[in-house]
Amino acid sequence: MSEDMKRKAALAAISELPDEGVIGIGTGSTARLFIAALGERVASGSRYVCVPTSEASRQQAAELGIPMLPDDGPWDIAVTVDGADEVSDALDLIKGGGGAHTREKIVNYSSRRNVIIVDGSKLSRQLGAQWAVPVEVLPFAHLATRTHLAHHGAPTLRQREGAPVRTDAGNLIYDDACGPIAAP
Repeated sequence: MSEDMKRKAALAAISELPDEGVIGIGTGSTARLFIAALGERVASGSRYVCVPTSEASRQQAAELGIPMLPDDGPWDIAVTVDGADEVSDALDLIKGGGGAHTREKIVNYSSRRNVIIVDGSKLSRQLGAQWAVPVEVLPFAHLATRTHLAHHGAPTLRQREGAPVRTDAGNLIYDDACGPIAAP
């Protein structure tokens, strides 16, 4: 997605918000643009309080003066805005490629409504055709989890600069290339 298309998608998502309330804020490049636009709304007097899905989103929101609720919940989130890695024709999603999978799921399930921002490059006829499924796992016995995942696909421990990637919760991520998913 070009930067201009991402910005347009973020602004379109802003128009989906209620006049005030609790907003879930996603993680990733498009979510960063949405958070920036939300910060402008808050600076101009809009009354929003946010629940971020990652420490990166929390930090950006704090820098922009967007109030946030505590991490421990429970929350009554009106709408969450986030991106996705892949979207099928049936609107099934693969999410979590940005490393905030578990937190994204918790915030999504706590929301009355979810707005997903994607461009045409993220669309596919069948989920799993373009993107491996990111699976966030506890470090404890992660090799046992990898063995289980290998029965259904080809899991690869995500690495950056020669070391395993850690989520904000300290967990690991396996990218499980399982191919097209018949029944997500």
